[in-house]
Amino acid sequence: MFPRPVWLLFIGTLINRFGGFVLVFLILYLTRSGFSPAQAGLAVGSYGLGAILASVIGGHLADRIGRRRTIALSMFTAAAAILALGRARTLGSILPLTALTGLTAEAYRPAASALLGDLVEPAQRVKAFAWYRLAINLGAAIGPMVGGWLAGRSFAWLFVGDALTCAIYGVIALATLPDITHAHVQATEAAAAASKTGRAPRLLGDLAFLRFLVASSLAAIVYAQSHSTFALQVSARGLPDSTYGVLIGLNGLVVLALELPIAAVTQRLPKPPVIAFAYVLLGIGFGLTGAAPTTWLLALTVVIWTLGEIVGAPVGSAYVTELAPDHMRGRYQGAWSMTFALGYVIGPALGASIFGWRPQLLWGGCMVACMLAAWLVSGSPRHPVRG
Repeated sequence: MFPRPVWLLFIGTLINRFGGFVLVFLILYLTRSGFSPAQAGLAVGSYGLGAILASVIGGHLADRIGRRRTIALSMFTAAAAILALGRARTLGSILPLTALTGLTAEAYRPAASALLGDLVEPAQRVKAFAWYRLAINLGAAIGPMVGGWLAGRSFAWLFVGDALTCAIYGVIALATLPDITHAHVQATEAAAAASKTGRAPRLLGDLAFLRFLVASSLAAIVYAQSHSTFALQVSARGLPDSTYGVLIGLNGLVVLALELPIAAVTQRLPKPPVIAFAYVLLGIGFGLTGAAPTTWLLALTVVIWTLGEIVGAPVGSAYVTELAPDHMRGRYQGAWSMTFALGYVIGPALGASIFGWRPQLLWGGCMVACMLAAWLVSGSPRHPVRG
């Protein structure tokens, strides 16, 4: 179905995502360590700040030094940063180390997405990104459950496990992935584009892509609540920490069951309307969270916003690949990754502040933001598709 390096990329991603304990449990770890919810939200937001830089740097490196080297560099440095974060005890040291962890742990994403775009034919890209997300969410389904068990014994094991899986992914990348870069054709393509239009191609001049980035940023701010204030909502209902771990694991299980069947349908549909529908589902799911008093009703909201996630994410990845010139594919994917990073900068801190004031206002605002995102992307102008 796909070339062998694509499957190896899926395996490395699965292992890495399985061990991604620290971000999922960071806000609970910090509040249990004596920090206020606002301080914990600030720390999670600093992870997003590092991830913003990771999107720029990772996308640039993917186009300049190659996909394989970028993934390996990201994973090895992330392992070191995570271990250092686990030993930090003051807010003054936790904030920069969390930002460093975000920078190093997220820099691989543009390279991995660009590599999929390089290796997979256009007609198969939605399916390929669905498989990629399946690997991510299979790890996410199992990882939080194991992480909750580890946290019940010692939070220190979360940092050790996360660092170990990062290092394993780095080894897989160096040993098995092809070192693809389009840097050698950049000057030729830019010159050809300039001869036709009078200017070289620029990411910031792509209006269809910029409109999509704004919509994606709004949705990302909402989705960031799943790893921040959603945990506080579960706790406010008097439910144990293990319930939060199970609910986040449910997200991955729903993806495991439905990602590929849904992708088989959405790969045949126009991309902007599909993405807009996904944002509507995301808004409904998070909007109903404040009205869900029991574990079962909270699980229902998770299923709804997860459907939005799995409808929109593979199509969004394929859409970005189609919009990007070959030699800018890493930077386009990096710019899209940046919207998720912005979500983790703005979302947790803003969400925690609003939650501490009026929780219902937070969840209602999530619904409004997603409806605005749906409107933005549904009106995206047509854009020529690139192979």
